[in-house]
Amino acid sequence: MTSVAGKTAFVTGGGSGVALGQAKALVKAGAKVAIADVRQDHLDEAAAWFAAQGTPVMSVKLDITDRAAYAQAADAVEERLGPVQMLFNTAGVSHFGPIQDATPEDWQWQIDVNLYGVINGIGTFLPRMLARGDDCHVVNTASMSAFVALPGCGIYTATKMAVRGLSESLNMDLAATKVRVSMLCPGAVRTNIHQSLKTRPAHLANTGYYTGTPEDEARLKQIIDIGMEPERLAGYVLEAMARDQFYILPYPEFRQPLEDIHAAVMACVGKPEDDPEYAMRAARGVPGGAQDQ
Repeated sequence: MTSVAGKTAFVTGGGSGVALGQAKALVKAGAKVAIADVRQDHLDEAAAWFAAQGTPVMSVKLDITDRAAYAQAADAVEERLGPVQMLFNTAGVSHFGPIQDATPEDWQWQIDVNLYGVINGIGTFLPRMLARGDDCHVVNTASMSAFVALPGCGIYTATKMAVRGLSESLNMDLAATKVRVSMLCPGAVRTNIHQSLKTRPAHLANTGYYTGTPEDEARLKQIIDIGMEPERLAGYVLEAMARDQFYILPYPEFRQPLEDIHAAVMACVGKPEDDPEYAMRAARGVPGGAQDQ
């Protein structure tokens, strides 16, 4: 995508954090922007900021886990702003703790938002993009947790690794179309994700982890306060989109961990000379061999 100017963008989680940074960068670059968020207070604060800059955006209250509501939101945005050519699946939540302490509700909430929210965005907008044949772009926000697992982050990591796999496959599936795909993997970002629990549905409230007390929020806030500013991160995203770049990983502190992980993986991968059936599988041209079943 050579330019975002004049194009319509739909940004989930756009009322705050990483997504708000994306919305600000998009508006500055001349895009028409709709921000969707489950929190009305965040939408109001963001809308007031844009209005004060003389660059109003369209605000949409949306629970991205609700497919029917998602379709209604898409209709409303496209009626007002025109066809959505850029989808930013950015909204996400986190709740940390050992896997052995997790409740089914801990799993359900993060999977619903972090994975099904992305699936719902793709399912809503991709058919429209393909039907129109426009130059379009889908940006899925995963995390460096899509590559680097950490203790106490099992559920979050599972959802982000799933987004990575989904995004990599989507990128291949759409290679022959005019829809490009990028995957953003942030490390620490200076956001309010430490307040995620405020959006957790009451029917999924049962948890084995912390409960969102002021002390909990302060502890989590201290961790992310050293992070990158959202607007700076958004700048890397727009640069990557202009180059049709898939991976967006602007955190040099992860170079060594990634090298270590991939070195450990490669050390465990079988060698052709040690496998008498390798040549047969390779001759059939099937990556991995076992996929051809």
